[in-house]
Amino acid sequence: MLALRPSCECCDKDLPPAATDAMICTFECTFCRDCVDNKLGGRCPNCGGNFAPRPIRPASKLEKYPPSTQRVFKPQGCGEAA
Repeated sequence: MLALRPSCECCDKDLPPAATDAMICTFECTFCRDCVDNKLGGRCPNCGGNFAPRPIRPASKLEKYPPSTQRVFKPQGCGEAA
């Protein structure tokens, strides 16, 4: 089950469960689309993998399967896109 992390690791922007601009890599590193496109060049700074849009969990499932509340913020890994 996806953790649905609550924020962008690069800029700390809030990414609630219904965010359409949330992007994840295969390890669920979570970033906003703006950082993926403009700072990371489409590659995860943690694993080097690509990104895909994070699926939106139906609101009716959030109570039983809540999103993560743990924020990960690593601005030091967010250099400008090459």
